[in-house]
Amino acid sequence: MIKPVISLAAAAVTLAVATQVGGQWPAPKAPVVPEADGYVAIPNVAMTPEPSRTYRAVFDATRAAEKPTQLVPALNMAGSELNALGVAGVPLRNAKFALVFHGPAIDGILAESHYRAKFGVANPNLKVIAELKKAGVELFVCGQNLAFDNIDPKTLTRDVTIASDALIVLMTYQNKGYALMSF
Repeated sequence: MIKPVISLAAAAVTLAVATQVGGQWPAPKAPVVPEADGYVAIPNVAMTPEPSRTYRAVFDATRAAEKPTQLVPALNMAGSELNALGVAGVPLRNAKFALVFHGPAIDGILAESHYRAKFGVANPNLKVIAELKKAGVELFVCGQNLAFDNIDPKTLTRDVTIASDALIVLMTYQNKGYALMSF
C-alpha cells in the first residue's frame, strides 16, 4: 500500500490559503441586541433576509446557559436572529418573535438579586430580555412549571409574563404560523 506524502511546502500553501480565506470574512454585526451573537452578511448566497417579509418565530427556551455568566441559549438565538434581520434592513415591525421559558431556562429570568444569590454573579440575561422586549418580542414563562417547582413569581424579572402553560404558548403561536425554534 502506498501512503500519500504531503510536502511541507504543500502544507504551508494550504495553511496560507485557509488563513487568507478565513481572514476575508467581515466582522459580525449586532445592531439590535449587542450582547447576542452578531450576523455576518455574506454576498451572493441563497435565502438572505428580505426586508419586505414578515418573520414569525416562537422560541422554546428549555436549556440553561452552560455557565451563569453566559446567556440562556434561546435568548442568544432570538437576539442573534434580530441582529440578522437588522443587518439586512428588515424593519423590527416585521420580526414577530415570542419566547417561552420553562425547565432549567427559568434560572435565566431570575431578578437580579435572586440570580446573584443563587449564582454569585450578575444576571447577564436581563439586559438582553429588556432589549428583546423593546424590539417587540413577547416573553413568557410557564405557569405550570412555576407551580410544580414552587417558584415564587416575585423572584422573576417583571419583563416576562406568566402564561398558563409553555406548551399552550407553543401550540398557540405555531397555530398562528410561527416557526418553532427550540433551544
